[in-house]
Amino acid sequence: MLTESTREIGNGKAHAQGDAYLRIDSLWKAFGEFIALKDISMRISEGEFVCFLGPSGCGKTTLLRAIAGLDIQTRGTVEQAGKDISNLPPAERDFGIVFQSYALFPNLTIEKNISFGLENAGLSKSAINARVTELLDLVGLPDQGKKYPAQLSGGQQQRIALARAIAMSPGLLLLDEPLSALDAKVRVHLRHEVKDLQRKLGVTTIMVTHDQEEALSMADRIVVMNHGVIEQIGSPTDIYREPATLFVADFIGEMNKLPAVSGEAKTVTIGRKAFKSAGGEIPPGKEVIAAVRPEDIIPHGDVVTEPMEEPDNSITCRITEMEFLGSFWRCRLKCEALGEHELIADFSINAVRRLELAAEKELVIEIPSNRLKVFARPAGE
Repeated sequence: MLTESTREIGNGKAHAQGDAYLRIDSLWKAFGEFIALKDISMRISEGEFVCFLGPSGCGKTTLLRAIAGLDIQTRGTVEQAGKDISNLPPAERDFGIVFQSYALFPNLTIEKNISFGLENAGLSKSAINARVTELLDLVGLPDQGKKYPAQLSGGQQQRIALARAIAMSPGLLLLDEPLSALDAKVRVHLRHEVKDLQRKLGVTTIMVTHDQEEALSMADRIVVMNHGVIEQIGSPTDIYREPATLFVADFIGEMNKLPAVSGEAKTVTIGRKAFKSAGGEIPPGKEVIAAVRPEDIIPHGDVVTEPMEEPDNSITCRITEMEFLGSFWRCRLKCEALGEHELIADFSINAVRRLELAAEKELVIEIPSNRLKVFARPAGE
């Protein structure tokens, strides 16, 4: 729990319930002729954990730096807690930041690293010591205060970087790929700790990441970016289950993408086979991409012994390859009616055992219409 004295350190002001805590409007950023951000607008609520997700060079770090004032936008506005901070220098903004490289002072002890901002704020020694003790307990490193950064592991250093970032009780916490320098096991463990810490503090948090699993497991909402624009904003479930664009569908998780032709009444023809689909705004007769996630394909074996919800969306396939991935089998399927295009399907261990699936075996699969997405075919494909 934060003490009353430390709650008042941040320079943010009271914020009306229900208002957007952070408002970004029509934000552009150019580096010479290169446009890094194009007309970015979004609203972030108080206490929300938002991830900026996208491939390298998509603009996510540039956007984070614009919010922090480290790279002022070319045009557009940024408001925090009702205050226009668009042109304020970083020192006059209310945020804490954690970088991928930790950025701890190697010549200072852990206690001194955490207390650096508190000392500059002019707090008394007793208040600083109490706050440092509180933060070390909060990040689970109560006995490490006298050590130097080089004496700690990467995961411990990142926890200290977090403690330093929240020492001033900022209204906004910015995380720039904070876990990407850590090994996989530590990264998984620490992302749960970071999320738990954010929930305890209730601090509005923005994290930049290129790791989709990280974003899906940590964020309240995800902002998917590509080439300086926002492709989609939504909850992890919405982003994964209801991708708004082909880029989002392809970037988040595994996805079968099959050339197809749109038909009447929300149908789509793949090869020689017509399927009912989730539909869209695409008129009939257009070349499209039909997309379905591997885990959404339902296996029924060589003889259908259980009722299908949508028999018209079933097709006979042959398993060409099976790969064991621990909790499921990833199967490559060749379906004659689909022509040269292969399907990848993820079947549970129980389904594989129950249906006695094996390489070269034929089976009937079902593709639920509400899981078969249709997107306009990108130019040049």
